[in-house]
Amino acid sequence: MLVYFVDHVFVFARRNPNGTDSNELMTDIEPTETTADQPAYTDAHIAAYPVEYIAGIDLYNAGEFHASHDAWEERWMGEVGPEEKLFLQAMIQSAVAFHHLQIGRPGAARRMYQMAKEKFARLGTNVFMSLDLEDYQAQLDGSLSWLLTVPDPRELTPPAITPPKIRLISEICDYD
Repeated sequence: MLVYFVDHVFVFARRNPNGTDSNELMTDIEPTETTADQPAYTDAHIAAYPVEYIAGIDLYNAGEFHASHDAWEERWMGEVGPEEKLFLQAMIQSAVAFHHLQIGRPGAARRMYQMAKEKFARLGTNVFMSLDLEDYQAQLDGSLSWLLTVPDPRELTPPAITPPKIRLISEICDYD
């Protein structure tokens, strides 16, 4: 088990099955960066939302997609309401799509991307847990829509990819 300290949060993440840390498998995916004038979230978000959600955001924005999946999955596996479960599953699948690209599996990445999009659509809301889902999905589409342009994405040379930047809106939202 790995322990990450990211901003304000300790995150416990499992090692990959081959025993490596997820960042050892980085390919052409550049992590997004937060800046002092554009933080991913505020102290109010830290107080309002589960630590696993906040940690997953930090890890995702750092390009640690496998570890962000682990953080969100820890919450998803617990006792959460049906909408939060659906939201977390969509976030997990979007992170896993980028992880699959990191390890050279564009077909699996495409499937995770499609599954995430389907779950976001089923949520039927524009904002959940202070994440603007329209903005996030537009960024996701900008990064991954190339996977849908051919029957087999292994036929394509992967473009340089900039994953979405997760930044929560200022409003604290209720969730189940």
